[in-house]
Amino acid sequence: MDISILGGMEVSERGDLANWIIPGKLVKGMGGAMDLVSGCRRVVVTMEHTAKGKGKIFKDCKLPLTGREVVDVLITDMAVFEFHPETRQMTLTEIADNTTLEEVKAHTEAEYIVSPNLKTF
Repeated sequence: MDISILGGMEVSERGDLANWIIPGKLVKGMGGAMDLVSGCRRVVVTMEHTAKGKGKIFKDCKLPLTGREVVDVLITDMAVFEFHPETRQMTLTEIADNTTLEEVKAHTEAEYIVSPNLKTF
C-alpha cells in the first residue's frame, strides 16, 4: 500500500500518532489503524488543530500511540506540516488564508520550522 489517510486525535513533533482511543470512553480494541500506519509508505493525518480551544499537536502525545514516527504529512484546519523522513523535523508548509502564523504558534506545542516557501490554502 502506498498511502494511508486517516484521522488523528494527537500528533507529536516527531510524527507520532495517537488516534485509537477516545478519552473517557470504553473501547473494544485499537482496530486497524496500527496496521494502516505500519503497512504503507506514506501516512497522511487529517484533524482539527484544536479541541475545545486547546492544541492537539504536542512535543509528546498524551494519549496511547497508534504509531511512533509514522506521520509524513499532517493536515489541519489551520495548517499543513510535513515531517522530514530522516530527521523527523516538523516543517510548516501551508497555512489557512484566514489564519496567522501567531495563531498557529499559539495552538501548537510542538517545535517546528516554517518553510521559506510557505503557501496559503
